[in-house]
Amino acid sequence: MATFFRKIRRALLSEGKTTQYFKYAIGEIVLVVIGILIALQINNWNQANKDKKALKEYLVKVKAHTNEDLKQLEEITYGRTYIGELCKQARVRILNKTEDEDLSLFMQCGAAFADYAFKPNISGYEALRNSSYFGKINNTTLDSLLTKYHNLLDDIAENENSYNEYVINQEAYLSTQFDRSLILASAFLPQDSLNTYRTPQSDYVAVFKEYTQSATYRNVISLAAWQFDAMVAQYNQLKLLGQSVVNEIDTFE
Repeated sequence: MATFFRKIRRALLSEGKTTQYFKYAIGEIVLVVIGILIALQINNWNQANKDKKALKEYLVKVKAHTNEDLKQLEEITYGRTYIGELCKQARVRILNKTEDEDLSLFMQCGAAFADYAFKPNISGYEALRNSSYFGKINNTTLDSLLTKYHNLLDDIAENENSYNEYVINQEAYLSTQFDRSLILASAFLPQDSLNTYRTPQSDYVAVFKEYTQSATYRNVISLAAWQFDAMVAQYNQLKLLGQSVVNEIDTFE
């Protein structure tokens, strides 16, 4: 093709057609420029497709991890709600001085001492934030939702850590005040098996009553009775945000 154009230029010059030569040369330059622009456009289009595919892969991970979070939130919401309701019932009995009527309730409230927390999977989001593609979602609805979601994660972690640290300290103190061997045996061993030991049932009950009547034990129950409601409210708010993130990723272009 280059040889063909070169022959045309030579022919025009040899025939003295200078004006026509310059017109032709300009036309040839225009064709070259158009060709370059087309090549650049194709290259940009290919790069845009690669970027879009790469961003989509990051978003697929974020979506998968958010769905994992939603499943875990359902479980922890159920657990916190269930334990919180038990502690509310126990609190009513404490105020009414009817604890002896349902000692098993206070035994179940021991679950308020469990050190557990919501553990989100943020690896997909962190990978996206550290990539060169994060800027492509700037100032979008998805960007706003992800920011709110992860800010709320921080708030939840702070509240859970505060509660768990308090409970750990209270449990450590209780361990210095009580020999919990009878309490743990009563809580975890089959009730029928307790009859095989020399310790009478009355001793188990007496120790357990003393344990649950301590201010430390009741402080934890009282805290769980109201703070779990606040935690559950945050979990529910996070579930709404998480579902919005998933829905937005499905429609993100």
